Amino acid sequence: MKKVFVTGANGFIGRHSLPLLRARGFEVHAISRTPVERDSEIHWHVADVLDGKQVAEVIGRIKPTHLLHLAWYTEPGKYWTAPENLQWLTMSINLLAVFAGNGGERSVVAGTCAEYEWNEEVCSEETTALRPSTLYGTCKHALHLVLEAYLRQIGLSSSWARLFFPYGPYERPERFIPSVICSLLEDQVARCSHGNQQRDFLFVEDAAAALVALLESNVSGPVNIGSGEAVTLKDIASKIGELLDRTELIRLGAISAATGEPQLLVADVSRLREEVGWSPGVTLDQGLAKTVRWWKDAGLKALRRGN
Repeated sequence: MKKVFVTGANGFIGRHSLPLLRARGFEVHAISRTPVERDSEIHWHVADVLDGKQVAEVIGRIKPTHLLHLAWYTEPGKYWTAPENLQWLTMSINLLAVFAGNGGERSVVAGTCAEYEWNEEVCSEETTALRPSTLYGTCKHALHLVLEAYLRQIGLSSSWARLFFPYGPYERPERFIPSVICSLLEDQVARCSHGNQQRDFLFVEDAAAALVALLESNVSGPVNIGSGEAVTLKDIASKIGELLDRTELIRLGAISAATGEPQLLVADVSRLREEVGWSPGVTLDQGLAKTVRWWKDAGLKALRRGN
């Protein structure tokens, strides 16, 4: 029986990965600080992922064959420079050591496009320099270097998933796409920068599916998780405005772009397509429509309740 241990299972991407893992025949184990009553087919364990003793006890009991490590500190506006990144770096190293020590066979860990040097080129796992400019990116990169050396030394199969810009249901409302949607749904002006920045957006269900495909593969090393297509932020805002019939509320140039923000940040997805054998199943237009529908039906109500 394939058993997978998932960290960050309650998170943005994690919650979308759980049903996909079940559909692929995994016995799915996940942890939460508080009891979860959601899917009877998921084995939830009450534990704090930052408590090494608690996590070691859970892993020692279930002895998972696979690990999907998604958990990290991601508070919007803070995570780039937060000292908590150091804590999550240490935790992640210990987690992988415990997983390997209990007979683990295959791991996939979430990295980030922030590990790359943002030099306006398409980001390639093989040719783009790794020079992160933030503490967040530096800690992720440091974790990759440590794990790569350690797991290669002990012979454990692993891959490093460099995520670009997933979007969709359950994304934090402060992020770009949900912030525009929520503003328009409340008949408020969506204040944006110039919007000429080009980004690689991937619908969250596709991002989860890519991670599951990577976990099931034998591909090793870093793999970009993205669409491979660049789209401007102003085009995204325009599409949302059209979906909600509120384009007049979008204000480009109302705020300044972030200092040092690159104009182009897009993934070379050759490894994902050719070696993992995976490509997106949801177009940008379809994904935005699904996201807008979710915010209209559930997301905005939950946000108003403070959930």
